Amino acid sequence: MTDRALSFDAVAGQYDAARPGYPPVLLDAVEELSGRSLRGSRVLDVGAGTGIATRLLRGRGADVTAVEPGPGMAARLRRALPGTPLVRALGDALPIADASVDLVTYAQSWHWTDPARSVPEALRVLRPGGALALWWNIADPAVPWVAAQERRLHLVAGAGAHSSEGRRAESPPDGLPRVRREMRWTRTVPLDTHLANLGSHSLFRVLGDDATAECLAGERAELLKVFPGGLVEEAYVVELTVTLRPSVSSVVEGPSSRA
Repeated sequence: MTDRALSFDAVAGQYDAARPGYPPVLLDAVEELSGRSLRGSRVLDVGAGTGIATRLLRGRGADVTAVEPGPGMAARLRRALPGTPLVRALGDALPIADASVDLVTYAQSWHWTDPARSVPEALRVLRPGGALALWWNIADPAVPWVAAQERRLHLVAGAGAHSSEGRRAESPPDGLPRVRREMRWTRTVPLDTHLANLGSHSLFRVLGDDATAECLAGERAELLKVFPGGLVEEAYVVELTVTLRPSVSSVVEGPSSRA
């Protein structure tokens, strides 16, 4: 876990209040692609942050354990979800028993892991036939105002500074059953909420207060040209990848198995 990842602790409240959730169709897709209902499933939500995805998983009836290394984010999650088990740990080293969960989820957090370690850890804790589900909200580049904002942010901190925070750094390895899906959705929020959402991204956590204030002031002016009423229609693509852990027989018979 990098210092940049842990920098979210300083804005845990802002993150929780302003970051978007996920549309119901996402969890429908997780159930479809994993072949498992969330209701009654034991789920490990890794990099849970303030519990945005944890709450949605619980709402579907899942038995969720949250995993979050950051003290500020974990404290916020504990206050919001006092009955949810919370483990302070990294996805690269999960203090969870072998073959003990049905689903491992990473909502907006896989890119902070070392896949050489986090993939084996996820497969270790999954029961045979379980699934690893990774998803991200990506600002939809097909929407003109979003594309224009991305270009401005790139000038501030280099190509991919904003949108790449949500993109997968590396997918699970080839050779495992894996499926992907993309889903578009929107939400309408006050301009201040949109700017708080922007300000909670890691780009601004390392940019500094003065540069952040200047950039967000510029964004306010630009967005009022597009949304003069002060309500911003944020547009997202949810990128979902589901990787299935082979059954016991597949592990034994597969080419990568060991005696």
